[in-house]
Amino acid sequence: MDDDKIILEENQPEVNHQEELVVEEAPQDMNFDQPPPIYKENNNQNIFIIGGAILFLILLVIIIRAIFFNKPSNKAVSLLYWGLWEDKEVMEPLIVAYQNKYPNVKITYQKMNPQSYREKLVSRSKTQGADGVGAAAIEKPDIFRFHNTWLPEIKDIVSPLPPTVMSGEEFDKTFYPVHKKDLKVGNYYYGLPLEIDGLVLVYNESLFKKAGISSVPTTWDDITQIVPKLTVKDQSGNLITSGIALGTASNVDHFSDIFGLLLLQNGGSLNKLDQEEASGALEIYRKFSEPPQGYWTEEMANSTTAFIQEKVAMIIVPSWVILSIKSANPDIDMKVVPVPVVPGTALISVASYWVEGVSKFSSNQIEAWKFLRFLTEKENMTKLYEIQSKIRPFGEPYSRVDLSPLLIQNPYLGAIMKQANNFVSLPLISRTIDNGLNDEIIKYIENAINSTILGVSYKEALGTAKAGINQVFTKYNISN
Repeated sequence: MDDDKIILEENQPEVNHQEELVVEEAPQDMNFDQPPPIYKENNNQNIFIIGGAILFLILLVIIIRAIFFNKPSNKAVSLLYWGLWEDKEVMEPLIVAYQNKYPNVKITYQKMNPQSYREKLVSRSKTQGADGVGAAAIEKPDIFRFHNTWLPEIKDIVSPLPPTVMSGEEFDKTFYPVHKKDLKVGNYYYGLPLEIDGLVLVYNESLFKKAGISSVPTTWDDITQIVPKLTVKDQSGNLITSGIALGTASNVDHFSDIFGLLLLQNGGSLNKLDQEEASGALEIYRKFSEPPQGYWTEEMANSTTAFIQEKVAMIIVPSWVILSIKSANPDIDMKVVPVPVVPGTALISVASYWVEGVSKFSSNQIEAWKFLRFLTEKENMTKLYEIQSKIRPFGEPYSRVDLSPLLIQNPYLGAIMKQANNFVSLPLISRTIDNGLNDEIIKYIENAINSTILGVSYKEALGTAKAGINQVFTKYNISN
């Protein structure tokens, strides 16, 4: 979103290149106006001596360049890779494949605890001490995973992707528009994505059939029409089954992401919460739980739990939530489709995905970036997905545009692929556990929703939220 463009200090680290470019001075143009020299018999010996000397110098230069500039480096390199979510067993086959190809490189993967991970990442990276892992050494990752919204929070530790490893042109052709917008600052990219993800609509087809609904909702008008049919109340008006989990903050997972979705679709933005577009978005969100309709209430269980228990027909969540649902209720009759849109407008959804980056404090930045480049290659990305799919219903949705056809028919990830070119990022994503940018903004959105439950107008609630969010933007040097 242009209004929310992130401005970072362009502090480019010095990178130690293992290869140097030797530029030889071009020879002077020959003078064709002068006649050729007159051949003299007694100069023949000198010509051979001079020619031999020149030939010797040329051969010497070639040998020196071959030895010092073209010889592959066999220097031992150790890389510490801090990951999230994926177990070591998932990443190890690709790490072994890379180490077999480059025996001088040793990569150690550590799955980190997401709690306080961002703070630990920043503080450890900046800590002065020995590189590597050892009894007397400080663990400082060379490679680390971070959320797509985190760049303003980690700008002091992340290094730029060297064009020698992957050019900007190649990046643009390989990945999706949201990757380009999120990860580019100035002329450089600051991460390589192994996935793409964001909000989708998940619905219980059995509850749809029970309510006599055969069509798939694609617009908010569709949602408004079918929610009453899907909602079941007892004689006292208490909810038994809800049509959709929307309207509250206390028991709707990813409520801030959903508000961001409605904000974007209504033409609003985070730095203009005092305008009508934002008030309209909050009104749409809240109306599903407001009386007299009351299609969702704070008395209901957490939205994901309610869906697992088949007490709510529709939820809006990132695709990874589907894994939790399938694990808890393998037999649930679940369908996944793109999020609903405002009638007559283009498809748009909110992105939430993870990226691999390299520390600017690493002494082996080039080697670290080369390994990440290796992971983004088609055969390695499909191999990673294959490994992930052996231990769960599906792997991470491909970040490469050219791999989209492989998942477009997938019952769970097809919706992600259909939305992939239309994702937009906002720093209000739930469950990044950043204890910073996202969580601070989410708190203001939560307060706004809760205050409207108490009777505060949409405009006043969002005006208060705007003042707080502006302070957060200033804190992280985000342009309004």
